[in-house]
Amino acid sequence: MNEQEVMKEKAILVGCQLPHVSDERFSYSMEELAALTKTADGTVVSTVTQKRNRVDAATYIGKGKVDELAVLCEELSPDVLIFNDELSPSQLKALVTTLDVKIIDRTQLILDIFAKRARTREGKLQIELAQLQYALPRLSGQGINLSRQGGGIGTRGPGETKLETDRRHIRNRIHEINVQLSTVIRHRSRYRERRKKNGVLQIALVGYTNAGKSTWFNRLTDADSYEENLLFATLDPMTRKMMLPSGYSVLLSDTVGFIQDLPTTLIAAFRSTLEEVKEADLILHMIDSSHEDYEGHEETVKRLLEELEADDIPVLTVYNKRDRKRPDFIPSSGRGHIMTSAKIDGDLPLFKQAVEDYLKKELLVPYDVRIPASEGRLLSRIKSETMTNSTVFDEDREAYEVEGYILPDQNILGELKKYM
Repeated sequence: MNEQEVMKEKAILVGCQLPHVSDERFSYSMEELAALTKTADGTVVSTVTQKRNRVDAATYIGKGKVDELAVLCEELSPDVLIFNDELSPSQLKALVTTLDVKIIDRTQLILDIFAKRARTREGKLQIELAQLQYALPRLSGQGINLSRQGGGIGTRGPGETKLETDRRHIRNRIHEINVQLSTVIRHRSRYRERRKKNGVLQIALVGYTNAGKSTWFNRLTDADSYEENLLFATLDPMTRKMMLPSGYSVLLSDTVGFIQDLPTTLIAAFRSTLEEVKEADLILHMIDSSHEDYEGHEETVKRLLEELEADDIPVLTVYNKRDRKRPDFIPSSGRGHIMTSAKIDGDLPLFKQAVEDYLKKELLVPYDVRIPASEGRLLSRIKSETMTNSTVFDEDREAYEVEGYILPDQNILGELKKYM
């Protein structure tokens, strides 16, 4: 065992399966909780599950299971118990009192990972806001957790000292963060408006966490977004220029990965970041075709896009990792999908060509103009602001015949209409 393994916290996972959740979905959910624990630098030493008609109002799981957990804690001495659901403040307080061990839930685990991953000032502010909003109603139930100094899973971000202060201080801090974030939101909004005015086409890359978005983002844009085989490897959004085969440039945004049961506090906190998705002209929805629950992942992302009111934006579905796709894989998106893999060299040009073809078919309108050679400035704008197919010089007319595609609401279209 190396030193890093020794430092990892030992965790017991706890899940409760309700009647509306199938065995398969529950199994995937518990596997995902284990993956989240690994991402938060924890080691799973045991898993405890229970089937119930409804969760216990007092302790989430039944009294018998609580007793079983107490014996397991004696035997394994875990550092933390992680519940696969959001615990109410009273449930958390009752469990902490009975079991005398640090307890966190799925929401707190996800918040913890986000706190670890945040790099930009905006990302850190959004995480702190989500953590404080989550902590506020749970202050009284956190006594034992907060008295244990030394960090660990579920204690990153605002930290113990902030959570030990009174509610008024936390509310004041929430207000401060909201004020700071509103400035960032205004700046981001102005930046988006400028891009729209300049007629720059915007594409958002979305998908379930760990679907391969950042890997493809790096290939498509020559960027250096963080990529690793972990959940939520990317947190802070990045926007870079992507060159299509025709030479037309678009802006591609990498976004935070979605996940089932994504905490509502996170959706609210990251709304300004997720605005990049809402403002996009096209969404590239990336799905890991090698994952057992790829259909569930696809549905989760679609549901979250509906919540963000972004479900009316055209979507090109990208089934990734085709080199490892499941034998029973069937593309569920009948209209507008491609199969690809970042590990296959020839797939990069094919991916870009598919994006260009989709834009021509779904978003852009064709144009055919004859521009006098004297209109050098307009010709330059046509080259940079539209997707040109061909440019031929007619010596007799001393004009350029240009064919291409353009966004229907683009400013330059008015000028082009004079020469159609």
